[in-house]
Amino acid sequence: MAEQEYISSSAEQVKQPASDPYWTQEVVPSDIVLLDLLRNVPHMTIAVLAGELEVTATAVRQRLNRLMAQGYVERFAEKSGRGRPIHHYRLSEKGKRKGGGNFADLAVALWQEVRSIKDPAVRRGLLQRISERLVAQYAEELEGIELDEKLRKIAEIFGERRIPIQIEQQEGELPVLNVMACPYPGLAELDQSICAMEKIMFSEMLGSDVRLGKCRLNGESCCTFELS
Repeated sequence: MAEQEYISSSAEQVKQPASDPYWTQEVVPSDIVLLDLLRNVPHMTIAVLAGELEVTATAVRQRLNRLMAQGYVERFAEKSGRGRPIHHYRLSEKGKRKGGGNFADLAVALWQEVRSIKDPAVRRGLLQRISERLVAQYAEELEGIELDEKLRKIAEIFGERRIPIQIEQQEGELPVLNVMACPYPGLAELDQSICAMEKIMFSEMLGSDVRLGKCRLNGESCCTFELS
């Protein structure tokens, strides 16, 4: 008889290590296989996952605990006849965004098409629309909060993607975002105008004008975006 995971009175608490701010973004190869399985169906139980992966239920639980702590998988209970509810697992919204493929070549090809547009006004308009589309996925997280909280949230969002951002603010001056790693290193090497799109994106996210101060492509230690 296939093993079923029932809800116990002392449910496991999944804890995230506080020592590494980027720990929640790391996915080990064996966990990626599990994510890909969940990507193909609405939800699965531990017993079904164990059968598909040909590992023990304990091994599946360990992987699921990691992925739930990372925010890629969520658990819900479903009634099964007159018995106790059974746990099912599915991808969270964050998990659905976690792609398994490498789209670097596609990104470069698309950006080359953007660069090929001769009319500066048309090109700027396209950059604006791309930036707005990127910002739209964070709209709910940034809606209705003050500037200081927006800055903190932006640093958190980019930190989850292993792009560290430091917020610098001198007394009496406007804040500066120090972006310590380039989100688009391959594209930026081709064309520095990718920085213009990033500037528009930060401006949209903050609801404030932003200008590019320093740039890594000019030999600086980081890119800085200054509120103006």
